[in-house]
Amino acid sequence: MSDTEVPQPATVPLAEDPNAPLDLAAFKHSFRRHAAGVAVITALRPDGAPVGFTATSLASLSSVPPLATFNMARSASTWPAIAESDRVVIHILGAHNRAVAEVMSGPANQRFIGDHWQPGPHGLPVLKGVTSWMVGRIIERTLVHNSAVVVVKIEEGGMGENDEALLYYERTYRVPGAPA
Repeated sequence: MSDTEVPQPATVPLAEDPNAPLDLAAFKHSFRRHAAGVAVITALRPDGAPVGFTATSLASLSSVPPLATFNMARSASTWPAIAESDRVVIHILGAHNRAVAEVMSGPANQRFIGDHWQPGPHGLPVLKGVTSWMVGRIIERTLVHNSAVVVVKIEEGGMGENDEALLYYERTYRVPGAPA
């Protein structure tokens, strides 16, 4: 090594995928340690059935006009509905919504079993008891490799009770300051 080269830290392969390239292992390890807020995106399939998924990629893009973005894999069970839908509902989850986050990240055919949701504007599924929800019109879908970036213009919404943040960190839902 020359005097100008900086030693690189060793990357440990992922235990569940020891054949993954080291750069992919570093990527996965890094994003496991990136705490992200938890949201749920819901929509309707063309036949009117509700669909949705738990998302940690929600971001504010602009306040004027009010734009938000989220990312998703095009292999996700909800993608066909998002690809065809005009509108979605974005839900912000708090600490008391952990069970809803788990249901909405579980098997697709079980996500809308129960009374944790109700039809809202445009017939879209709105989750009950969330800290806030926003109805938006999809204005752009940008395909990137096997994923998509979805841009939503917010049109209306509602506020629930304030709550501690629900975060996703190290592959589990957590509340800041609470024991792990």
